Amino acid sequence: MKATELSVGYIPLVDAAPLIVAQEMGFAEEEGIALDLRRAPSWSSLRDMLRFGQVDAAHMLAPVPVAAAMGLGGAGAPLAAVSVLSVNGNVIGVSRALETRLRDAGHDFAFNDPYAAGRALLAAAGAPLRIGVPFPFSMHAELVHYWLEALAPDAAPRVEIRTVPPALMARAIAAGEIDAFCVGEPWGSMTVDDGVGALLLPCCAIWAFAPEKVLAVREDWAETETSLTGRLIRAVWRAGRWLDDPSSRLLAGELLARPGFLDLAPEVIERALSGRLVISAAGEERQVPGFVEFHRGAASFPWRSQAEWIGRRLAARTGRDPDAAARAARSVYRSDLHRAALHGTSADLPGASVKIEGAVQADTAVASAAGKLILRRDAFFDGRIFEPAPD
Repeated sequence: MKATELSVGYIPLVDAAPLIVAQEMGFAEEEGIALDLRRAPSWSSLRDMLRFGQVDAAHMLAPVPVAAAMGLGGAGAPLAAVSVLSVNGNVIGVSRALETRLRDAGHDFAFNDPYAAGRALLAAAGAPLRIGVPFPFSMHAELVHYWLEALAPDAAPRVEIRTVPPALMARAIAAGEIDAFCVGEPWGSMTVDDGVGALLLPCCAIWAFAPEKVLAVREDWAETETSLTGRLIRAVWRAGRWLDDPSSRLLAGELLARPGFLDLAPEVIERALSGRLVISAAGEERQVPGFVEFHRGAASFPWRSQAEWIGRRLAARTGRDPDAAARAARSVYRSDLHRAALHGTSADLPGASVKIEGAVQADTAVASAAGKLILRRDAFFDGRIFEPAPD
């Protein structure tokens, strides 16, 4: 029987791996679907491709479906997040000039201390501190705001957030258009390899288990194409499970490196997959456990509590009603569709769809379908927790 073709948009990033692997390793074929992967030049264009029906599904920034439900970001069909494609995977970096000022001031680039890194950055930077992020409604933007506001409540007037597509981040740093950046791999590493930047901190040092990209579809498509939605969720879930096996990293790097996908050296991609990052032109390396996750700790589960955290953060930044934003946010993270799709597989899903975010200080067993689920540490760097409304 001929496979049903689904058009799926993506941005060339390491965290598009579950979609690429689902197609290239046959997980989509096992579900009777074929993924027509279409590379987009920017997050705004990809969002519009999805909302206006040019693709069936997309690799999407975790806050975008929430922002759309809040009426942020223009017109188009409502979106639904039916899976989380990746957790973590972003880096914060600086220009070479700012790196020099930081080192001259005594910062050691330890890569694991958000307090020291943030305070050193604010002290060494000029005003304004121009930080590039890939999109206004992104975890990059939210985590940078959260980090700097927690360290210095008066930091906002001194920080200017600019939008730069991921693949152009190194060019923007080299041109002096930004002083620092927050971006997904491999584009942070490319600033190092190009000799124009240095890496300051992984974003998992700010929030240890932050949803980064989601599998997004149009809400009406999810409701009318329930079989295809379920098959797509299962194919991507199996791809994520394969990616989290360390023995898969070499082949995964080679797949993603192909000209039709990221078109980069496999070694650069493997750094992100292994969490072994080169942070400076001098070749300094740092190992970051859990730098990017695709499967472990129910990484693919679309927690409504994470959506609510995003919604309330967006509301605070844009002057929206926080309770209305929270309701809208929870409605688009479709844990119900995710559960239905994975029913009957070996997936061990959590018993609830919300949790207190930031409360897991160490890997912890929780109630789940098979009783074997271990949630990973999800602490915020400043010790705060986020309590969502009851489910």
